[in-house]
Amino acid sequence: MSETPDTPTTRFLAAHGIAFAVHDYDYVSDPGKIGLHAAEGIGIEQDKVFKTLMVEIDKSTVVCVAIPVHLKMDLKKVAALFGGRNARMLGAEKAEALTGFKVGGISPFGARTAVPVVFDARLNTLDRLYINGGGRGLVVALPPADALACVQGRVADVTVDTDG
Repeated sequence: MSETPDTPTTRFLAAHGIAFAVHDYDYVSDPGKIGLHAAEGIGIEQDKVFKTLMVEIDKSTVVCVAIPVHLKMDLKKVAALFGGRNARMLGAEKAEALTGFKVGGISPFGARTAVPVVFDARLNTLDRLYINGGGRGLVVALPPADALACVQGRVADVTVDTDG
C-alpha cells in the first residue's frame, strides 16, 4: 500500500511518534471470524493478529480487550482483572458510539473515548503486533512495546484456557 490511509488509528499512532506498517485485505463480514479473515487476508499467522473486543464490567466500566484472533476471551478473567464480578460484550451500537469505529474496524488506538486497554499475555511473545487499523479491511503492524505504551495498556491472561 503506497499511501497511509487516514483513520483515527493511523493519526493517533503518528501523533505518538510510533512507526507502523499498514496492511489491507478484503473485509468479510462474518461474525466471530472477522479476525481470522484478516489474518488470512494479510498472510500472517493467527497468533500474531489480534482482534479488539469491547467489554462492559458490572454494567458500569467499559474496557478494550485485544486477543489473538483464533482464541476466545474469558469474561470471568477480564471482570476479575478490573475488580468486577461480571463482564459481557458491549453491544455493537454502544461499541460504535463509544469508539467512533464500525464493528469489524474497532481499534484500541484512536478511539473517540479512551478506555482501559488490556492485551492478552501472548503479546509478550511477539516481535510485531498486527491489529485493526481503524477501518474494516485495515490492519496496522507495530512493536508490542509501542502498542502498550501509547495506550498505557496492561498485559494479562484474558483468554479461555485451551489445555485439556
